[in-house]
Amino acid sequence: MSAGTRPRVGVTMGDPAGIGPEIALKAAADPRVCEVCEPVLYGPRTAAERARFTPGVLAAEAGLAAYEAVEQAVADALAGRLDAISTAPLNKEALSLAGFTWRGHTELLGHLTGAGDVAMMFYSPRLRVVLATVHVPLSAVPNLLTQARVETTLTLAASELPRFGFATPRLALAALNPHAGEAGLMGLEDREVLVPAVESVRRRGIDVTGPVPADTVFRQAVEGRFDAVIACYHDQGLIPVKLVAFGEAVNVTLGLPIVRTSVDHGTAFDIAGRGVADETSLVHAVVLAARLARQKAGASEARSPKPEAGETHGFSSAS
Repeated sequence: MSAGTRPRVGVTMGDPAGIGPEIALKAAADPRVCEVCEPVLYGPRTAAERARFTPGVLAAEAGLAAYEAVEQAVADALAGRLDAISTAPLNKEALSLAGFTWRGHTELLGHLTGAGDVAMMFYSPRLRVVLATVHVPLSAVPNLLTQARVETTLTLAASELPRFGFATPRLALAALNPHAGEAGLMGLEDREVLVPAVESVRRRGIDVTGPVPADTVFRQAVEGRFDAVIACYHDQGLIPVKLVAFGEAVNVTLGLPIVRTSVDHGTAFDIAGRGVADETSLVHAVVLAARLARQKAGASEARSPKPEAGETHGFSSAS
């Protein structure tokens, strides 16, 4: 992307049996999107292509089509043909029916890009939340919530939040158990896993508080005490986000070599095909992707060697 040009943002249409195609088409035509970027659609774009799928009906074919759209968009982004991607929602069961083992976009994008550590963040003006674990059963969370995993998530959040205007982010780690375990009376994970993780990253200069009881930490963040909250599991973080910012929160994957944003909702099979789906969340996602892409391009340009006076870089100065 050169200076003065609009970034190209790939918009994947998600599961074609859900509301993804509808909101993708609406978002791609929205003046707020067209003003800041050139949207490029991936997935079943024509009416004939979409007619292969029955709205609201789970199907392996739909899961495969959704996967192929993401795969192609990621390949184009890695090759420099796109400046960012924004994704409409996948259906995890349809992906599974199609033979894929990824639980969602975050895990799939990490695989397709070859990224190491990635994390899901939900961004909104009032509240930012990063998830330490994502699409796993609640019963599996305590075992997955290792000190190393928590430290990695805290480090990712601290390194990525400056892109969103927080030069030295103030982080809070939500406790896993009620009252942060109450000195071990309500669980040992906070004392034995979360506290050491916080102490470790603080020694590396990261500003983090916690573990803070989850019934108060999100309110404190909304009031401005913290710039982001690291949640231990999916619903712990997503319930407050959707309470205070549903429709405007944007899902951002941290740790990828490309810019990727997404909506804050699912495939909504119950209203698919009725023409009533609201594209607002995807509009916010595409607009944020365009902003992050411009910022990334500007940072790359700033790091590029500047020509000395009189250098022509291959162009003849002769008249």
